[in-house]
Amino acid sequence: MEQALKLPLDSDSRYILFSDCHRGDGRADDNFLKNELIYLTALKYYFNSGFTCLELGDGDELWENRSIEKIKEMHPHSFELLEKYHRSGRLYLVYGNHDMVKKEAGEKMFWPDARFYPGIVLEDSLLHKKIFLTHGHQAEVMNSRFWKINRFLVRYLWKTLELLGVPDPTSAAKNHKVKELTENRLTAWAVKHHMILITGHTHRPMTGSEASPYFNTGSCVHPAGITGIEIENRCIVLVKWMLGTKSDQTVYVKREVLGEKVRIKDC
Repeated sequence: MEQALKLPLDSDSRYILFSDCHRGDGRADDNFLKNELIYLTALKYYFNSGFTCLELGDGDELWENRSIEKIKEMHPHSFELLEKYHRSGRLYLVYGNHDMVKKEAGEKMFWPDARFYPGIVLEDSLLHKKIFLTHGHQAEVMNSRFWKINRFLVRYLWKTLELLGVPDPTSAAKNHKVKELTENRLTAWAVKHHMILITGHTHRPMTGSEASPYFNTGSCVHPAGITGIEIENRCIVLVKWMLGTKSDQTVYVKREVLGEKVRIKDC
């Protein structure tokens, strides 16, 4: 947390948090591809509404793919919009386990002045509250300290087996027991440090409370749409963006609030 970027949080702050886009190279295992239109619609909405975008890791799938260039070629509109946020000073990027290489070479992969952080701390001086934002893989030793071993297994073993219907047993997003263990550890950390913690990693959207101040953004690769967390007016709200149909059968992208807004002062 010492290396985390510090950003202000007040009544005028407007942040949108997304995680786990896993942008790929357009092949069958590119799970982001089917949701890209929804993602672009959401990003345009937040840009026009004055939000700052915080990407909490695993933005790009760099375990299954070696080259960021192929990913950028497949998703030019997403990168153009992210760069628009960046040039306006409203984009901050965190690296996760699947894009850990950005820790050392992020500026070479994105823009000359791009930076990637291990985490972000939102500080509210009025409420004397801090919100810690990170990817969440730190709760698993195989995805943090020994991430290169897991990357090797995904790249050369599980990627092939998943095409045959065999899920990766080490993945917090795909293995229920690993998911539960990871979320329990993250919740325990938040309670112990009396701090709101928001992560991604497990792909399971979650709203916290005073008793359990742990939130999760979910992911942008769910079959039914994408989820994220909005922070506005000193409140945290979990949202989902998905396709809907009007009475005339017109298809459109809609935003839906999941659960109740949580006031930061109550956590």
